Amino acid sequence: MSIALVWLVSPNTKVLNCSGVLDSLSFVLGDGRAKMGRKQKWNSCCLRSSTEVEYSSTFGVQSQTGIPILSSMVANPAGEIVVSSERKVYDVVLKQAALVEKQLRTSGDDVDVKPDIALPGNMSLLSEAYDRCREVCAEYAKTFYLGTLLMTPERRRAIWAIYVWCRRTDELVDGPNASHITPQALDRWESRLDDLFQGRPFDMLDAALSDTVTQFPVDIQPFKDMIEGMRMDLRKSTYKNFDELYLYCYYVAGTVGLMSVPVMGIAPDSQVTTESVYNAALALGIANQLTNILRDVGEDAKRGRIYLPQDELAQAGLCDADIYAGKVTNKWRSFMKSQIKRARMFFDEAEKEVTELSEASRWPIMASLLLYRQILDEIEANDYNFTKRAYVSKVKKLLALPMAYTETLIRPSRAPQLS
Repeated sequence: MSIALVWLVSPNTKVLNCSGVLDSLSFVLGDGRAKMGRKQKWNSCCLRSSTEVEYSSTFGVQSQTGIPILSSMVANPAGEIVVSSERKVYDVVLKQAALVEKQLRTSGDDVDVKPDIALPGNMSLLSEAYDRCREVCAEYAKTFYLGTLLMTPERRRAIWAIYVWCRRTDELVDGPNASHITPQALDRWESRLDDLFQGRPFDMLDAALSDTVTQFPVDIQPFKDMIEGMRMDLRKSTYKNFDELYLYCYYVAGTVGLMSVPVMGIAPDSQVTTESVYNAALALGIANQLTNILRDVGEDAKRGRIYLPQDELAQAGLCDADIYAGKVTNKWRSFMKSQIKRARMFFDEAEKEVTELSEASRWPIMASLLLYRQILDEIEANDYNFTKRAYVSKVKKLLALPMAYTETLIRPSRAPQLS
């Protein structure tokens, strides 16, 4: 175990994998698989069945934007009322949005960038820390790196730091030393995170993120939640329903959207609530993760993992044995069509608010959204095959870039919001 942890925290660690919104950016022009070993806007797109959206009529909870929260409370088998995954995640969204709104009220129309924190020792170490994050991004996520160059220097450095921390976290349970990782190791990683947010970084890469969280209104909760997703991967290999899977998708991918919004920035002239922008970032993370689940069903099954709702499999007349067998049948095709429909709805919800981001952040995010959504088309083109990997060709990626740029120039007209 100690060997695995030493490898993880080394400043020279070559980090390979990541989850969610940021990792999808590296997909735009083809920097490899953008593999996320694990796999909503929870507003109007949480399909509880294959054909319709179900809203909670009992409690009628609504967000600040007036959109109902789906199934905010549900009954467990014992008849006890428990809070649903959507409600839990929504509470985190509200907290993140409140942090940004508070800083905007005190600093004007844009997020204020504070001076670098004073770290012990030579101040040049902080610059070296960001340079190392830049090198990791440039080497292992080339297109993502190019996309960050469209941002201001302060924002791009912060995104590099967040990206690298997410990669290192993902490596704990999905990297070459994953077999050595225990829940106690994740506890130690979380303790390091606490120190990092208190200005006590352990190593060079920690120092970059420690500085970032002092400059932008980035909260620790999404980072802790991502670690919780790693814990889930240690103890779970199946998910009984979409409520469980949704929470997992939030932990390992939706969190990245919440981490990134304060750095990506919201357009000064945006007419939507901060909450709405956060919801869209969350939706994109969930959409990307669902897409990876559907793309990697066969590969995950070989690792003994099935990231599909067990109850929906049963409703389709399928079971785990069918997934392990990897045979394409009409039942499998019907099931996959319903899962792809759900993923597309999350993409649609995310796309609505991309133009509300700061101008420099829109193009790379829109490009990643449009291109990652095309993976779903390729899954269909492959006839939902378990072994033939769905990918978007470089030609299609290049053709999509000007389309993505054009879409970022079109801001939807919106009615004034009531205060």
